[in-house]
Amino acid sequence: MNSTIARGALPQEVINFSLDQVNGTPIYRQIIQQIEYAILSGRIKSGDKLPTIRSLAVDLKTNPNTIARAYDELVIRGILETQVGSGTYISDKKPVMEDDSLNRKIKEVLGRFVQDMRDLGVENRELIKLIELFFRENQEVKK
Repeated sequence: MNSTIARGALPQEVINFSLDQVNGTPIYRQIIQQIEYAILSGRIKSGDKLPTIRSLAVDLKTNPNTIARAYDELVIRGILETQVGSGTYISDKKPVMEDDSLNRKIKEVLGRFVQDMRDLGVENRELIKLIELFFRENQEVKK
């Protein structure tokens, strides 16, 4: 299940929600984590508007109460701000990510990536070369 968050004036920039029904982490927690990671990585910024609870619930095929629970927890922590009649926005406050949580997430994402590459038949040495080439090509684009 995937959905996106569009940046206020820049609809081409989005983040994808990807929910895993079998990993044991509650759906509302996965939503919270993905919003926090997107903020910490700079993919979404202060002032960006989140989708409505109802629209995100439809996109993710989940109960609106699940989305509301995630948003409510982030509002209580000061990460999100709700403006009645206008929507829910990213606040100026940055989430605090515990080192263990961040390291665990990095290992999880990296593990899936490496396994996907193995499934495609990519050997470790070739994978390293592909990653180096990817970064070189993307650095040239940014200059």
